[in-house]
Amino acid sequence: MPALFRTTLLTVSAATLVAPAFAATGFATFADPAKALALLALILFFVICWRAGAFRLIGNALDERGRTIEAQIEEARSLREEAAKMLAEAERKQKAAQDDAKAIVEQAKADAKAMMEATREELKQRIERRQALAEARIARAEADAAAEVRRTAADAATEAARTLLAGDNAADQFEAAASTIEKALN
Repeated sequence: MPALFRTTLLTVSAATLVAPAFAATGFATFADPAKALALLALILFFVICWRAGAFRLIGNALDERGRTIEAQIEEARSLREEAAKMLAEAERKQKAAQDDAKAIVEQAKADAKAMMEATREELKQRIERRQALAEARIARAEADAAAEVRRTAADAATEAARTLLAGDNAADQFEAAASTIEKALN
């Protein structure tokens, strides 16, 4: 007979025999043999579990679960720290990007202003060149017109002189030549 079975049999027998003795003393818990037997069966169950190593397995499982939870908590803590670092880095990069954007905008404004000034200066120079060119054309046209007037006047004077020298009526011819010159000049 195995030892465990023998121990169980002895325990149940003792509980059955002892129950009436406890009832005589006034200890009512064991007065009912069914209750005493249930208590002894529970105690025996715990003894069997203890001998089989169930409590050790339960303890090891709880310890393992505790270690797993601690590892998860540590991992969560490290992830939170890493996330905080990444957030700080992202905020730093965002601030740097905003600063760069401001610098770019300021540079663009300065470049635009410089381009406007250069364009104004270039436009002013073009206007001055065109004005000078127009004045030169006007002066040349005036000179050409004056030369044309002089040529026309000279031609008219030559024609008048020829007419005067060729004809008898000098006074009438002088009047006619003067009117011819006046017509040519107008």
